[in-house]
Amino acid sequence: MVGLLAASVAAAQSPAPSYRIDPLPRTAAELAARFTPPQIAILEMLNRRDRAHLTRTDPPVPGLVVPTTWSDDPLVYSPFPREWPAAADAAKAILVDQPFQAFAAYENGRLVRWGPVSTGRKETPTPDGTFTLTWRARSRRSTDNEDWLLEWYFNFVNERGVSFHLFDLPGYPASHACVRMLLRDAQWLYGWGEQWTLEPGGRTVATPGTPVTILGTYPFGAPPAWLSLDALASPRPLTTGRAPALPSAAAAAGSDR
Repeated sequence: MVGLLAASVAAAQSPAPSYRIDPLPRTAAELAARFTPPQIAILEMLNRRDRAHLTRTDPPVPGLVVPTTWSDDPLVYSPFPREWPAAADAAKAILVDQPFQAFAAYENGRLVRWGPVSTGRKETPTPDGTFTLTWRARSRRSTDNEDWLLEWYFNFVNERGVSFHLFDLPGYPASHACVRMLLRDAQWLYGWGEQWTLEPGGRTVATPGTPVTILGTYPFGAPPAWLSLDALASPRPLTTGRAPALPSAAAAAGSDR
């Protein structure tokens, strides 16, 4: 207990990280030469791009967001606060900030993980509001397009088939309403999140799954907030966070986005 308290105090007293904008690596080989694998994992988080997209110039960006100093703890670079008082009574809670294209996971109001996402594009936006995790599947074919294999799938809008799952992170909202994640984050959420349980007959929810809050809508046409050094200087304010109400019925799954 004393050790945990000391760690919390140290985290609260440590200065906020600072960042710079470096030139984009031109090739995967240059990326690997300039940064170690753990550093590349941090770059994926900060730039909202998976490794394959870190060297791409489309869409145009000013460069690569890079920490001025490196830490082994990814929570150091979190855009979210370490404490979320509104979620203190929830054993687990998930937050997705659409303008900042990032997710956070909290346990009893304390941040345990964060990472980049790609939410819905302008034509098929991810709905904002409060939801719960419903059911999960190791993989499934999208009903929108059978060529899309959705792995590490965890649904949170059952009637529409909107879910968290593994897919490309290109550095902007590109999904058909789902929340795309890196492989490591999708696998982690798949194991960490709690599914709902249903009453006999499958029409009524007995126990809701982990609460999910989707904050805001993405400002299409505006510069990405995570590429602003000023925006990165302080954690995102959490002005909401009420747990969703218990769903009254389990609708049949809709299309997968």
